[in-house]
Amino acid sequence: MKIEGEVSYHESINKMYQKVKEDGVTNIVDRFNAQEKGRCPFCSAGLSCQLCSMGPCRIGKDKPTGACGIDAAGMVVRNFTHKNMLGTQAYTYHAVEAAKTLKATAEGKTPYEIKDVEKLKWLAQQLGIESEDVKELAIKVADFVIADLSSVGRSKLVEIFAPEERKKVWDKLGIFPGGVFQEILVMGASAMTNVDTNYVSLAKKSMAMSIATCMAAQIALETIQDILFGTPMPHESYADLGILDPEYVNIAVDGHEPFVGIALIQLAEREEIQEKARAAGAKGLRIIGFIETGQEIIQRVDSPVFAGIVGNWIVQEYALATGCVDVFAADMNCALPSLPEYQRYGVKIVPVSRLVRMRGIDEGLDYEPEKVEEIAEKLVDIAIENFKQRDKGKAVKVERKQKIVVGFSPEAILHALGGDINVLLDAIKKGDIKGVVALVSCTTLKNGLHDSNTVTMAKELIKRDILVLSMGCGNAALQVAGLTSMDAVEMAGEKLKAVCKALNIPPVLSFGTCTDTGRAAYLVRIIADALGVDIPQLPVAVTAPEYMEQKATIDAVFAVAYGLTTHVSPAPPITGSEDAVKLYTEDVEKLTGGKVLVEDDPVKAAEMLEKVILEKRKALGI
Repeated sequence: MKIEGEVSYHESINKMYQKVKEDGVTNIVDRFNAQEKGRCPFCSAGLSCQLCSMGPCRIGKDKPTGACGIDAAGMVVRNFTHKNMLGTQAYTYHAVEAAKTLKATAEGKTPYEIKDVEKLKWLAQQLGIESEDVKELAIKVADFVIADLSSVGRSKLVEIFAPEERKKVWDKLGIFPGGVFQEILVMGASAMTNVDTNYVSLAKKSMAMSIATCMAAQIALETIQDILFGTPMPHESYADLGILDPEYVNIAVDGHEPFVGIALIQLAEREEIQEKARAAGAKGLRIIGFIETGQEIIQRVDSPVFAGIVGNWIVQEYALATGCVDVFAADMNCALPSLPEYQRYGVKIVPVSRLVRMRGIDEGLDYEPEKVEEIAEKLVDIAIENFKQRDKGKAVKVERKQKIVVGFSPEAILHALGGDINVLLDAIKKGDIKGVVALVSCTTLKNGLHDSNTVTMAKELIKRDILVLSMGCGNAALQVAGLTSMDAVEMAGEKLKAVCKALNIPPVLSFGTCTDTGRAAYLVRIIADALGVDIPQLPVAVTAPEYMEQKATIDAVFAVAYGLTTHVSPAPPITGSEDAVKLYTEDVEKLTGGKVLVEDDPVKAAEMLEKVILEKRKALGI
């Protein structure tokens, strides 16, 4: 229930909202509320189009088609595929950056190292690459990934990492993908004016693109990041605004790529850098994680110079308003256009990706693997100089910080099981773990207070003895709320609680970012292979209780193509066509085994997913 003055599930954000409000500064909540007063019902239903000069067109009862003749189903699905394409492009850009970084590291051109050699050898073996030399192996792996992403033929990465039964289904449907670049081209050309206006055809092309996104681009980029920076393993860290201390030089890393953030941590671990910060009057220098860049780092790094993660994308303005941050280094994805205005709080906004520019900020220290150490050094210098000028007396020190457990990669989960997947399978068969739900979510204000739906959803699931894997901005919501800590074990149902205590794990496993969708899919494949069943038969589901942007839409399309029941909220903009709604919520289940559930009430949504899981268990005879 919404309480007057509250904008978030988290008290720290409510406090900082009041400060920003009193300061008269623009902020995400007030801007959202202002926009809510004039939403276009046609746009909300997906029934508007601006692609050609004869538009914009809006479809209604009195106007069943656009000027070109496209019907409601064609329009809403075509609009939806445009969002899907943008999400795919972002993931693919990240994948290419990761491969380029691996190659440059092998060539000795970056400050990084091949940290997980065994992971490199494993990946090379999967790809059919041989070499006794680690550096040569890394170069060949990087070249293979880039070539496959660019391939016009069948994606070898998808061939390698997808389950056999899924590949048969995709071949039958004609949606087995080529390289992800090719799928973007096909989708983009198809979704122009007067090309493909068949809603089923458009949806199938989007599914092919989603498979290439998650089973090729995502798996490749996360595996490469493991090779470079270490495979996540469980360790403790901290979340919430309380990690910000105004007496330190604080460099925030924000976005989706960990490359600049890792270089900054390596630099900050040097004693001469800490001494330089102390000479400027600070207690030292720290790196602060924001959003998915923070998640990528926090899952892999346990360092005294890395303070933890403040939260997800909606908290950006409120975190900067504390006056504790000296540099905000923004890489690709999720840097609010309003942030330059927050420089009034003493922070310097510095883009570190060529993708990122903002109003009044025309230049940046754009990431290139070969220049990353130089970029990190410049950011440290800017931050230390900024600290000297920052008014520490006006800073707000938020006291609360939440201890969390992070780092549950597939390897980490297997390690927690003593290396035996049968421990998990036996717990599922006996009903001690009723099922598993991957929470892959953004955060949004569209369906309630910031993070409230996500936290409620997770609480409801674990109460029902359903284990949760958390990814994306929703992961930060659950971290700040304490659900990825050992204290949360007491919130779980009695059977799940016993399993968590026996394995010493929280009931919500902090799995990573939205980019880890591919990694999660591979974990599901391991479970399916061990049980000898196809993906749709598993007591596994997906929830995005607060989806927000284009990456989320392509992840959801993939989950459905993979054969998983996928809950989303708020309702995506396809409700203007009964045919389109039926396609995604009913018809597709007969084709892939997956489908979309739409429900804004998190308690009802949890009940729906529990019902799905119980039906899967019954069909398996467990």
